[in-house]
Amino acid sequence: MKERIGFINPPGSAVTVELPDWVATFVDWQKTYHSDDEKMALAIELSKQNVERGTGGPFGTAIFDRVSGQLLGVGVNRVVPLTNSTLHGETVAIMMAEKALGSFTLATDSGRELFTSCEPCAMCMGAVLWSGVNRMVCAGAAEDARAIGFDEGPVFEQSYQYLENAGMEVVRQFKRSDAKAVLDYYKNSGGRIYNGRD
Repeated sequence: MKERIGFINPPGSAVTVELPDWVATFVDWQKTYHSDDEKMALAIELSKQNVERGTGGPFGTAIFDRVSGQLLGVGVNRVVPLTNSTLHGETVAIMMAEKALGSFTLATDSGRELFTSCEPCAMCMGAVLWSGVNRMVCAGAAEDARAIGFDEGPVFEQSYQYLENAGMEVVRQFKRSDAKAVLDYYKNSGGRIYNGRD
């Protein structure tokens, strides 16, 4: 007979998702981002700062309005510090952007775009699809994350084709070497490598 775990979530309990304190002063929310280079530089720098400041894993994401270049939300990996396996850079950025906009979707006629420091894992691939963005730009390759020990799950070429068939523009391995350097730095500095089996 299995024993029951002796706790339940009481009514009114909540899960809180917070960005690290440094994000508030690091990110320039008034800046207009005009180029893919600028947008991806922010996503990669978020991942780097997250590692250097010891506030999570080596993944960062930024979401923008495609027409205005306005920054709508950012996310960094918060899995270990917030003890929540779903808090990857992409999911945190989506949550923050939707909260800021007061909407459950990022879909608009003009479009929204997500820049992420690494190709998404299986969970984030689904989250990106459901978010409503119509463009995703990835820096590091999934194989770069796997090379340092992360398990990206069942993501296949057909996964990207599915997004494209659904109307999403997908750009991969844009500024890959910059993102890979952050992943390598994380591993070499003793960063915790975690997977669903840990």
